[in-house]
Amino acid sequence: MKRSQRIKAIVEIKAVQEKNALEALGASRKKMQEVEAQLENLKNYRRDYQERFNRLGGEGASAARLMEFRSFMDKLDTAIRGQELSLHGSQAEFRAKKKHWENLHNQTASLQKVCDTAVVTEKKLDDKIEQDEQDEWATRFVMGR
Repeated sequence: MKRSQRIKAIVEIKAVQEKNALEALGASRKKMQEVEAQLENLKNYRRDYQERFNRLGGEGASAARLMEFRSFMDKLDTAIRGQELSLHGSQAEFRAKKKHWENLHNQTASLQKVCDTAVVTEKKLDDKIEQDEQDEWATRFVMGR
């Protein structure tokens, strides 16, 4: 088996790994975007709830009702902090998967260049051997006359 064929087999393996890493990167991006959307929804809901709380306070609601609102807002704040932590984790995972894919992509590209160089070198060698054989045949043909 020629060197270029051996390298090509490795390039194909790396290309599959790169493709898998790219798919994982896409899934990670989708997850991160979903977490971002959930966080934005929680923040919007909290903002709306805060406005309702402010209106209720201005209308003279009972202390028990105001405490209920305050308690629920505290729970929303806790949920937002948890979602922010989840987002940070998703972002870190996305960055790690992106770096992994970039490394595989660079490895695949480098190996492909090595393979291409090996093909060119082998072609030159094959052409030289063929030329030498033709020269030898021509020399025999001329000598044989």
